[in-house]
Amino acid sequence: MMTEPTVLVVDDEPEIVELMRDFLEADGFRVMTAERGEEALAALDQGSVDCVLLDVMMPGMSGFETLRHIRERGDTPILFLSARDGDADKIRGLGLGADDYVVKSATPVEVVARVKAVLRRAGGTRAATVLDFGRLVIDLTALEVRVAGSPVALTPREFELLRLLASHPRRAFGREELYERLWGDYGDRHTVTVHVARLREKIEEDMARPRLLVTVRGVG
Repeated sequence: MMTEPTVLVVDDEPEIVELMRDFLEADGFRVMTAERGEEALAALDQGSVDCVLLDVMMPGMSGFETLRHIRERGDTPILFLSARDGDADKIRGLGLGADDYVVKSATPVEVVARVKAVLRRAGGTRAATVLDFGRLVIDLTALEVRVAGSPVALTPREFELLRLLASHPRRAFGREELYERLWGDYGDRHTVTVHVARLREKIEEDMARPRLLVTVRGVG
């Protein structure tokens, strides 16, 4: 199984950080966070980061200054995130070495798509496109699932549920969290149980003894 790509989100607004964390993790990314430029540089020095989502306006070291220091350290892909939609910031950021620029008014889904695009353009990305669990193989790019070598037809919602669970193989999700991530505020929460049961029917070898989608008693 391939390693989850890591995105470092650098922003002093907790709401933005949490929102981006939710959407990036739901799409299979590992997320690190920092509120200031100094914290971002320390995080980069401590571990492997595949992409930096960097706010322009921050207290202390600005996004521009942080970008300059990151570029002194290497060529980690950087996506500039700004509340301002002006050409001046965009030109300056790209001129300093940012790989892309997106305004905060963009939807989280669009930002995640831009992160993926930056990683693809960078080449040599560690972004996981195939999740291989032996008997179960999930191709995230082709949106295909194979069990024991044979293709399995899933509905779009079933695929999204399977992708979320498979992208976090050691994490137990509660029913409420799955519902909020994949269904939002509409529908019947019982649908989570129904979809998990349908997935088990399609991917498990023995429904009575599931080995891929396992229930953790009292958790999820």
